[in-house]
Amino acid sequence: MDLLSDVLSLLNTHNSHFAGLKAGGDWAIDFPPPDGIKFNAVIEGACWLTVAGIDAPVQLQTGDCFLLAPGRAFTLANTPGLPAAPAQEVYRHAQQGVARHGAPEHDFFLIGGRFSFGDEAAILLDCLPPLLHVRGDTDQASVLHWTLQRLAQELQATAPGAALMTRHLGQMMLLQMLRQYLEAQASHPAGCLFALADPRLRAAIEAMHAQPARRWTLPQLAAVAGQSRSSFALHFKTRVGVAPLAYLLHWRMRLATRRLKDSAATVTSIAQALGYDSDSAFSHAFKRVMACSPRQYRLRHAQA
Repeated sequence: MDLLSDVLSLLNTHNSHFAGLKAGGDWAIDFPPPDGIKFNAVIEGACWLTVAGIDAPVQLQTGDCFLLAPGRAFTLANTPGLPAAPAQEVYRHAQQGVARHGAPEHDFFLIGGRFSFGDEAAILLDCLPPLLHVRGDTDQASVLHWTLQRLAQELQATAPGAALMTRHLGQMMLLQMLRQYLEAQASHPAGCLFALADPRLRAAIEAMHAQPARRWTLPQLAAVAGQSRSSFALHFKTRVGVAPLAYLLHWRMRLATRRLKDSAATVTSIAQALGYDSDSAFSHAFKRVMACSPRQYRLRHAQA
């Protein structure tokens, strides 16, 4: 499995939600900070996007998509500065998954989706920018158009399986936007996600993902990356944000949290599968990352 698929497949989607918005005339809507990743795509018309913490509003045209990391409230409006209605009130009256706002005759249609994830999502979410904007008039965005049109159709469909189809199409949108963002960036901030654009780091991380139980050493990982030990250590920490063996520790613990929540495997078997010789060594490593013991973590999520 390639690295992006490996990271995304680990994310445990707690829930997902999709809805459409049709608007006309003068209108503005305030949205609260999303729980998880929020994406929207403009199917028809144009609007302005204002995001908390970002100085200038962004104009969105037909075909544009944007993705918001958690914790940022935002406003959509046909003109910046208009009095805004709360999103909760607007979407309360949605019919067949589509809300309407403003003038009866709409000239704007937008699809929105939200994915909320478990603790393991930090490996992805922590390195996303506050706003990821993909313009619809670029060559890179052309591959999104089919998904967008299908998503618009399924969202308003009454055919059996429409809800499941919508969810899968939304996941395709998320993956494609992340792909395009990685391809479009000349330089990246630190984070695991951005190591995908670096063949040497990608090789080392893929090796750790393929064999998480192996007792990797820094020289071994440097050899996989084709670099000297010192160059690799500096390069990895600069681009990923943590040292190589610290990354390996965190990846093992992400795997451990998934197995503790989603399987009946014993703590001992999980520890051994991740390369730990004893429960105590595994528990100590787990506490360093998750601030609780494996058993406490399992009990907490069993009660949730």
